[in-house]
Amino acid sequence: MIELLDPTVEVKTAPMTYVDRPRSLEGRRVALIENTKFNSDKLLLRIGEILKTEYGAAETRMFHKRNASVPAHEEIIQEVRGTCDVMVAGIGD
Repeated sequence: MIELLDPTVEVKTAPMTYVDRPRSLEGRRVALIENTKFNSDKLLLRIGEILKTEYGAAETRMFHKRNASVPAHEEIIQEVRGTCDVMVAGIGD
C-alpha cells in the first residue's frame, strides 16, 4: 500500500484595512522599512532622499526587518505608529 502525503496547507486570509493616503508629503515623517535583501536599504535611502527633496517630506527613518520572509516585528510597528506619518516598504535583489 502506498501512502500519499499532501504537503499543502489551507490558505488563511485576513481582511486588510488601509488608511487614506495623505494629499501631500509636505512636512511628513516617512518610515522606510527594508527587508534585509541585498540593496533594499540603498534603494530605500534613495527613495527617501527623493521624497524629501521633491515632495517635501520632513524626514525619513530607516527600519530593518529581521528577515525578508516575515512581516515587520511588533517593535517596528509600534515605533512607526508613534514616530512616523507614512511608510514605504521595499525589497531588494
